Amino acid sequence: MAGRYRLAAGAIGLAAMLLAAVTLSACSGSAASQIDYVVDGPLATYNTNTVVGAASAGAQAFARTLVGFSYHGPDGQTVADRDFGTVAVVSGSPLVLDYQIADNAVYSDGKPVTCDDLVLTWAAQSGRYPDFNAASQAGYVDIANVECMPGQKKARVSFIPDRGVVDYNQLFTATSLMPSHVIADQLHVDVTAALLSNNTQLVQQIARLWNTIWDLKPGVDLKNFPSSGPYKIERILDGGAVVLVANDRWWGPKAVTKRITVWPQGPDIQDRVNNRSVDVVDVAAGSSGTLTTPDNYGRADSPSAGIEQLIFAPQGPLSQPKARRALALCTPRDTLARDAGVPIANSRLNPATDDPATAGDGAAEAAQFGKADPAAARDALGGAPMTVRIGYHGPNARLAVNVGVITKSCAAAGITVANVSLDTSGPQALRDGKIDALLASTGGATGSGSTGSSAMDAYDLHSGNGNNLSGYANPQVDSVIGALAVSADPAERVRLLGEAAPILWGDMPTLPLYRQQRTLLMSKKMYAVSKNPTRWGAGWNMDRWALVE
Repeated sequence: MAGRYRLAAGAIGLAAMLLAAVTLSACSGSAASQIDYVVDGPLATYNTNTVVGAASAGAQAFARTLVGFSYHGPDGQTVADRDFGTVAVVSGSPLVLDYQIADNAVYSDGKPVTCDDLVLTWAAQSGRYPDFNAASQAGYVDIANVECMPGQKKARVSFIPDRGVVDYNQLFTATSLMPSHVIADQLHVDVTAALLSNNTQLVQQIARLWNTIWDLKPGVDLKNFPSSGPYKIERILDGGAVVLVANDRWWGPKAVTKRITVWPQGPDIQDRVNNRSVDVVDVAAGSSGTLTTPDNYGRADSPSAGIEQLIFAPQGPLSQPKARRALALCTPRDTLARDAGVPIANSRLNPATDDPATAGDGAAEAAQFGKADPAAARDALGGAPMTVRIGYHGPNARLAVNVGVITKSCAAAGITVANVSLDTSGPQALRDGKIDALLASTGGATGSGSTGSSAMDAYDLHSGNGNNLSGYANPQVDSVIGALAVSADPAERVRLLGEAAPILWGDMPTLPLYRQQRTLLMSKKMYAVSKNPTRWGAGWNMDRWALVE
């Protein structure tokens, strides 16, 4: 399973600190006070659990600002964060978990971290309260109830009988727990009481704030953005960069570097690398064109857990399977994958890892969509012309080329493709009808977008899920996705994937293309920076980073 879990947070943190200390000593240098870090796409919100937030680069930026009971290590595995708290299994059937927050856990504004934050996280993503614009219900939808005495440090989480989520350690993880007291202070209400009693009017007000109060823009009141981790937000710059500084109220190991400025990806990355004004670049491979690596920089390319794909709008010319299949038939997936240097990706419900199940998922059904077949595409439309707008968050050199390749290939089928480079959220543009298809990774993300768990990522195609951007709804597929979440049996998972594949290739809510590759470019004076295939990216351990002067 993708949701591997390790009880070694202290060991990993200690190892990173020792490595940094030994390296700094060996180099006879000292750690610089500031690091500049470039990430995929925009930093639109502090709340990476909304549809827009999950598709942004927020998780890369705030992995060590909003911490949780676990974080995602360099291989995408979940690692217990014992500085924050502990999780104990009370019962396996039904699954019951006790969450204990550290006694000294406190936000940067001095307010304690409490079980109220777990209640808000669960409520927002449980699917029970439709006013929350949550990206995913995965795992949280299977929780029957959360027992929490407001203001206390302990919560008991009970799952629905027979819904023992295998990857439960993906829940209440880094960036998922938002400070509930910010909403409580705004509304002057007991947030936990309102949610657990299902006070409809108050829940709507709470949801409205959860959706928007953490939007990031210059001049915003930073008192609403307290931190629970080693870093906190100091300010937001014009252009969307966020300045993080060491959080003096953090109770765990102190951040090695006192200030990290997180920059959204822009067209000037090569210039910034050349003039040494950026220290770490963590972006999709090819998104900034062919990046030249200067002598004093190192580069590592690696696969992510996300799949680049076409996500079709629920309205407009691609609202029907016939039109989607036509576009898929003239899309040269083999060429796009070859240009990215990877095989074609076919799996929709087992996307996070490369394994035999992923390789076999849908392979037979996908065969007719491997190479472009304009004649078949034209026949699928009965010879009628069609115009579609394919959008992506720009600037992105690779995706722009991809759309160009599709445009040329589909022209022979009578399909006109318009290339739309977006400077706003891709998922929002798709919802608003500004584009007919979104070219993006898992969940509409500019970066990896993946949780690292295939079972969790599969909810992108579950009815009612926020980041089910195509609005797809099929009861049989819903049943398969639900079963995958509670099954650890490899043979059963393969059977379930085989059941869903013909349906998904027939309905075509999305068209998987290839596994997104990542580029990690950094100064050779940087230490403790490592890749990460999930949406948290290299930022997963930024509090251990050191730049030797």
